[in-house]
Amino acid sequence: NSDSGFTAVAGEGYFLDTTSGTISVNLPAGTAGAVVAFKDYAGTFDTNAVTLVQNGSDKIGGSTVNATLDTEGIAVTLVFIDSTQGWLVTDSGLQDEAPTAAYIAATGGTVTTVCTNFKVHTFTGPGTFCVSAVGNAAGSNTVDYLVVAGGGSGGGRYAGGGGAGGFRESSGSVTCYSSSPLGSSVSALPVTATGFPITVGAGGANVPASPGTARGNRGSTSTFSSITSTGGGGGGGQNQPENPTYMPGGSGGGNSYNSPSVPLTSGTGNTPPVSPPQGQSGGVGYPGGSPYSTGGGGGATEAGVNAASNASGRGGAGASTGITGSSVAYAGGGGGSASNDPNSPGAASPCGTGGNGGSAPSNAGGAGSTNKGGGGGGAYHPSSSDSGAGGSGVVIIRYKFQ
Repeated sequence: NSDSGFTAVAGEGYFLDTTSGTISVNLPAGTAGAVVAFKDYAGTFDTNAVTLVQNGSDKIGGSTVNATLDTEGIAVTLVFIDSTQGWLVTDSGLQDEAPTAAYIAATGGTVTTVCTNFKVHTFTGPGTFCVSAVGNAAGSNTVDYLVVAGGGSGGGRYAGGGGAGGFRESSGSVTCYSSSPLGSSVSALPVTATGFPITVGAGGANVPASPGTARGNRGSTSTFSSITSTGGGGGGGQNQPENPTYMPGGSGGGNSYNSPSVPLTSGTGNTPPVSPPQGQSGGVGYPGGSPYSTGGGGGATEAGVNAASNASGRGGAGASTGITGSSVAYAGGGGGSASNDPNSPGAASPCGTGGNGGSAPSNAGGAGSTNKGGGGGGAYHPSSSDSGAGGSGVVIIRYKFQ
């Protein structure tokens, strides 16, 4: 009703449109138990108010003064009690107390639709996740995520495998997919209407054939919102397994063979520490000289395998997640290199994202998988071949959009 100066009838409710001006409503004569209700139809009571006019001596809330409704969107229900109090408000509220579903809207990266109702934004390089609408709890207001850093490269000359890039994800419970065990207890992230810068870590560069004795290079960090995944540690090069500065990382690098005077150590994973762990430690090399067995790089869910007297360690297993709509493996460690038979080079991680370790006659280490954060394989001998480069990382964001 948009008329001005009408008289309400007990037992009726009125949707009042004050777009064109104020409205005065004459309340009906009060009898005990009479009910009347009013609602701001157009959300304009704050601009053009409604005046509730007393009927004779009937009071409103115990007062002889007319009442004013001037709150945008308000709804009120009044019941007549007696001559002392008159009309009393027994119920009031706003539309946002009974919200309809609203959903996140965003742009950035490569966008796909999965499972009908979910958007997936995949970043294989730097970019911005731009949120234009934050939604609500009845629709969606949080996002699931996967953040994988760049893997470390394998070392040069009788070298260990590179560690996988740090692996961090949420549980998938908000957007209905099967996460890895690492994400099982991790909450989705709330978002605000802003741009979230995305960093995707590069894999560690390979060690060239000449001079070739260097340790591997660490991968680079990937970030989204409050989540940071650390690059994988580089694999140890000949006579350098004791160097502590390059081998730790999201997952640690495996080390070279060790002389008896060098402690059996490898790169530690989950460095710096987060919970749940973003990766595991690398494997250690076999002590002594020829046949030069070396350790595998750590993976997201398994440490790099230690070398034995006649076999180098394979890369540690990564993790698989269904965030993109199908199960995909990420963050496996690189294998350690090995001498000629009977020694065997370290295999890539079981999930296939790390690189194989090198062995004669090819000598070269295999590269970690691009945008999977795999560690590179160690090189056996630098005379003709490089070590394996680490694989670049990825950032994936998923939310319900309808």
